Amino acid sequence: MHKDTPHTPGTPHTPRSTAAALLPLVGGPANVTSVAHCMTRLRLGLADRSRVDDAALRALPGVLGVVEDGESYQVVLGPGVVGRVTEAFEALLAADGVGDTAKGAAAVTADAPAGTADAPTGTADVLARRGAELKARQKRRNATPLKSALRRVANIFVPLIPALIGCGIVAGIAGLLTNLEWLPGVTPALAALSSAFMALIAVFVGHNTAKEFGGTPVLGGAIAAVVVYPGVAEVTAFGAALAPGQGGVLGALAAALLGTRVEKWCRARLPGTLDVLLTPTLTVLVSGLVTLYVLMYAAGEVATAIGTAANWLLTTTGALAGLVLGGLFLPLVMLGLHQALIPIHTTLIEQQGHTVLLPILAMAGAGQVGAAAAVYVRLRHDTTLRTTIRSALPAGLLGVGEPLIYGVSLPLGRPFLTACVGGAAGGAFVGLFAMLGTDVGATAIGPSGWALFPLLAGGGGWAVTAAVYGGGLLTGYVVGFAATYFFGLGDGAARAVCDSGEHEPRPADRPGPRPASPR
Repeated sequence: MHKDTPHTPGTPHTPRSTAAALLPLVGGPANVTSVAHCMTRLRLGLADRSRVDDAALRALPGVLGVVEDGESYQVVLGPGVVGRVTEAFEALLAADGVGDTAKGAAAVTADAPAGTADAPTGTADVLARRGAELKARQKRRNATPLKSALRRVANIFVPLIPALIGCGIVAGIAGLLTNLEWLPGVTPALAALSSAFMALIAVFVGHNTAKEFGGTPVLGGAIAAVVVYPGVAEVTAFGAALAPGQGGVLGALAAALLGTRVEKWCRARLPGTLDVLLTPTLTVLVSGLVTLYVLMYAAGEVATAIGTAANWLLTTTGALAGLVLGGLFLPLVMLGLHQALIPIHTTLIEQQGHTVLLPILAMAGAGQVGAAAAVYVRLRHDTTLRTTIRSALPAGLLGVGEPLIYGVSLPLGRPFLTACVGGAAGGAFVGLFAMLGTDVGATAIGPSGWALFPLLAGGGGWAVTAAVYGGGLLTGYVVGFAATYFFGLGDGAARAVCDSGEHEPRPADRPGPRPASPR
């Protein structure tokens, strides 16, 4: 896009133009130390955080929000988009295209309506500033060894999510064709495609674990491969023969972590002439034997306990468990503790073919959407805030909740709590059906909201499972909306969004021009 090309609302931005606009706003190529992405966020390591222009970043078309987790600066772009923008961003870094980058930034900011790249104005920007302050405060609270460890565990599993999603959808297609008795010659091939990754997921976990903790990735993968090797059936540990895959991803993670420690110990003590031969040998030998005779058995017991506990929880206390899990998930996200659930989800998928926890936790997003819709209806004269909600709701429906959390409900305070109430109601709905024998599971992690429908699985078949999950979403929307509409927006909330004095709610019968939308 050229500077003389006018921008109209709805004009699409290419991944390259978005990346070109982002780069100077995060301090330029010299300020970027690392680049990665997950399902929805571009994750950047920055040398100097103070060089980031937060206000201009939030004003960019296509940017749904920004989040800091203590180790990276994250730009929320949404599913699908983030991968293409990351690729373009890395290409700009590789070319060190400072001139082109500055030009792209000028084009995008010139196209934005006046005031969006300057100092924040309006209620939405007041809430954005308040959300940034809350995030900064939470970032300081989250800087603990436990939460840093959980983030590192998440870094191991997050890169696996695209493969889990792809294989999960293929597995769903294969199951549907099998049930309908269609294409019997194709379904075995689809089943093989969907199952191959899960059969070898331990190797990928081992590779990523070694990479994350400073070891040699291929050695981590080699050590973890013993977990799924069929020949382990000939090995006896604690008086019982091992089974291929025993311990699953937990065993692979522990094995690769041990291997990384052994490798570092060897490299620190062996001379260079022996290091190249002895370090990999001792790493595989010592770590592999400990994995076979200790870790596989121990991790297998833990994994079995996780599966048993999850099934018991939902079949025995389903409605109560759903209420608690759905209601507390947003606070868990705020505390950074939700990352501890990733290995649990993966273990359940590996054991049972799906995780029964994710659909319940997804109800928290439904409550958030309902709460945001209530704010939109109640504060109908607040144009800037309604614009923020309109732009963030589609992403919220697809499970990307950060823009609504940090831009609307959390800065307002009480709507965050009523959103949790909606999530609790939706979780209780899904949990109740689990008690009645209709479990709802997901064959992959990552997507949420409406995006989770293709990945649903359960004992009652996809149609029944989807109906229960859809009912849970609807419950979350309705209860989140009602709780926020009646209890989440008192006079204090109305004053809070207007405390800057820049936008006063205007009675419906008062004449006057409508304030211009910021985008």
